[in-house]
Amino acid sequence: MMFFQSKKAEMVTEADALPGRASPIPTAGTHHVFGTPLSNDVPERMEETMFGMGCFWGVERMFWAMPGVHMTLVGYAGGYTPNPTYEEVCSGRTGHNEIVRVIYDPTKVTYDDLLRVFWEGHDPTQGMRQGNDVGTQYRSGIYTYSDAQMQAAKASEKVFAKRLRDAGYGAITTEIVEAPTFYMAEDYHQQYLSKNPAGYCGIGGTGVTCPIGVGV
Repeated sequence: MMFFQSKKAEMVTEADALPGRASPIPTAGTHHVFGTPLSNDVPERMEETMFGMGCFWGVERMFWAMPGVHMTLVGYAGGYTPNPTYEEVCSGRTGHNEIVRVIYDPTKVTYDDLLRVFWEGHDPTQGMRQGNDVGTQYRSGIYTYSDAQMQAAKASEKVFAKRLRDAGYGAITTEIVEAPTFYMAEDYHQQYLSKNPAGYCGIGGTGVTCPIGVGV
């Protein structure tokens, strides 16, 4: 079956999206870095958020290294196809983004800390691409779970937009929206760069620092 379309950098419409499936696809049982059960659940007193920053392999590594992060998972969100496969997402016919879901202890790491890694860890001005990776699944996105997260994300965007302009970058293209349904990716994608230390990672960041938490 031919999944791939010629205009992968254009969002598919809901009517043209692939149908997907009713059941989740198989995934890993254990977090390869933490050694704990890989779980989408949010324990009591912890919080959740999601980011899209390009290829999710490198992005996940940024967040699992942060003290206070309880769980990282990679998957797909922001599109139309239920329970998609990686091949379907890469076809450009699901509308999904490559997502890293972060479950964290807010007493040990703040949402502002996570936002700092988000803004500094990729180039949020590239539209439907990140570096050499082109397609709607590589778009920049912040997916929030509360009004407080939404307000913090939008405030940080204003701060970082000025920094980018001063550094010669274009306008931010990041989508900041309420968190859509998250579908976990396949086993081999979870903590990929821990399982494959020499694996390719095209995430580079902008080198522009953002003083999140200062007047935000």
